[in-house]
Formats: sequence, structure tokens, C-alpha cells
Amino acid sequence: MSDFQGVRAVVTGGASGIGLATARLLAERGAAVAVLDLSPGELPPPLRGFTADVADDGSVRAAVAAAAEALGGIDVLVNNAGIGAAGTVADNDDAQWHRVLDVNVLGVVRTTRAALPHLRASVRSRPGATAAIVNTCSIAATAGLPQRALYSASKGAVLALTLAMAADHVREGIRVNCVNPGTVDTPWVGRLLDAADDPAAERAALSARQPTGRLVSAEEVAAAIAHLASPAAGSTTGTALAVDGGMQGLRLRPEPAA
Repeated sequence: MSDFQGVRAVVTGGASGIGLATARLLAERGAAVAVLDLSPGELPPPLRGFTADVADDGSVRAAVAAAAEALGGIDVLVNNAGIGAAGTVADNDDAQWHRVLDVNVLGVVRTTRAALPHLRASVRSRPGATAAIVNTCSIAATAGLPQRALYSASKGAVLALTLAMAADHVREGIRVNCVNPGTVDTPWVGRLLDAADDPAAERAALSARQPTGRLVSAEEVAAAIAHLASPAAGSTTGTALAVDGGMQGLRLRPEPAA
């Protein structure tokens, strides 16, 4: 497919997991892609890497400006950078709450704020076209998950922020949507599993809570992001697309005992 031919995209947190899968897919479909990450490392061509800390406004502004210059503009922004946290509401101290909210929520704010002039210029330069922002949210924004109080609070804020941004910018021709993945087989989840007392049992439990019976792949989430960012989705804005193996909406009866 070449539906992103001529499109210039920026993906934050794009050096691994969902971000890297998204950057690769957009490039495969014709986009020129810049990856913003704390440690971009050696990215596969034709991806271009820029060092950025979404918790630092100056770093974000510099990286977005450099990416826009390298690409010749920005038509699509994927706000994917984020960090996790485990525990109940009592288990994380104030510093951890501030850190996670700073990255997961204000990180979206900082990157979007820096990219908006370029997205507006994109709309002006392509009559009839729209620019797109896609935020990586989570099933944790819409379903109560145990031991995820801080993470859920941050992603609930991302969902609300997505809707507010969509309302603010729809008349400018900028669409804003988010994806709500379930438990995705990413390096972060891998580290959680490694730290468990019984990693195999924990993986089985995480897989079983999704009706499909398996973890979501990063590539499946990337496909959903690409759909929302695609010019073909020109009438889709203010939408949260679940990629969760049915975890949010399905209520299956227990399987009969063998």
C-alpha cells in the first residue's frame, strides 16, 4: 500500500514497541517518518531519529523543529511516548505520580503544542486534506484494572484530552483520535513479566483476561494507528479505537469444564 505517499509523520517513543511498529508501518506505506525518543539508537532506514525527552519542553520543541525541517513539514503526529506504573492508589509516592503524569499526559501536551504550527501549515498547503494526531491511550482509561491506579489515571486523562483536542482543532482541519490497546506484548510488559514470581503464570493470566486468549501485538496497534492517521479516515475525529482483544466490550461466559 502507498496511501501515505507524501505524508510526513512524527512518532514519539518510536524506538521500540508500539512506536517502532507504527513508524515502520507508516514508512512501508509511503510516509516520511521521524522518530522522537529518549534513545533513538540505530533505526532501520528510512526512519530518522531525533533525541527528545517528552518531560522537557525545550527538548521537545527542538526535536520537533528539527524533525519538521528534515521532513519538510509535519502532517501526522503520533503521541506514543509513555511510561508505566504498578500499584494501588496508596503504593506510589507523590514523586512517582508527578513523573508518570508528566510523561504520559504533559508529554502529549508538549509534543502537540510544538507540532501544531506545522500541522496547521500542512492543512493550509493541502486544500481539502486534513492533518492528524493519534494518541496512544489504553484499556486502562475505560476499564478498572487491579494494581494500575496511577497508570489508569494518566491514561484516563489522555482519553479526555483527546476529546478536548478534537473539539478544539476540528475546524482547523486537524483530526485527533486515540487508540486504546489492551495488554500488548511489548518490552515494558516483558519486564513486568520477568519481575513476576512466576512469569509463565503471569503471562497466562494476562492473556486469559482478553477474550481472544492472547496478548495484543504491537503490529496490531500500529495498524489501528495507521488507520486513524490515514487520509482515508478523513471523517474520523474524537474517536477512541479499542485494540484490546474484546477486553472492554465482551462479557463471555466461562468455558465449560473439560
